[in-house]
Amino acid sequence: MHNQSIFRPLRHMVFLGLLLAMASALSFLEGLIPPLPAMPPGVKLGLSNIVTMYTLFFMGPLPALTVTVLKSGFVLLTRGLTAAALSVTGGLFSLLVMLLLLAVGKRRISYFIVSVFGAVFHNLGQLAAASLFTGTTLIFAYVPVLIVSGVVMGVVTGTVLKIVLPALERLQLALFKSNPNRKGDEFVRIKK
Repeated sequence: MHNQSIFRPLRHMVFLGLLLAMASALSFLEGLIPPLPAMPPGVKLGLSNIVTMYTLFFMGPLPALTVTVLKSGFVLLTRGLTAAALSVTGGLFSLLVMLLLLAVGKRRISYFIVSVFGAVFHNLGQLAAASLFTGTTLIFAYVPVLIVSGVVMGVVTGTVLKIVLPALERLQLALFKSNPNRKGDEFVRIKK
């Protein structure tokens, strides 16, 4: 029993590392995708946000913050300072609004609502950072486009999360199955 309590933090760290690797890989792959036809400039799918949402829903706010910040560190190494600043600002805006929704909704809120609001606020956070970099507020004329694209991409990422959720749950169960009393390791359930 004592050995199980020793390995619990290690298992959490390993699983968090796997999630960070997934988020970084998705972020990198998304950067390789050319702009989609008929999509506004700068609009991306936000696939790495799927991992951030999963981390928030099933591991909690601090691990989700860790993934958000460390993923931005990966962006810094691969795409530079401006991209990293946009990534961390958008990620923090998104994470904050998702935390507020989960707190207000008492975790009885759908993935789609959380995903859509997260995507919209991710875009708004990036726009705020871009405004600071450019020194102009004219950039906020792009807000309607980013809200619409955030809703669309939020639905996409929420749908993908729902599809990959069983595989992620199996991965987490495999990591924690050796401790049948998994106190503190239980999944946080929210409405699908």
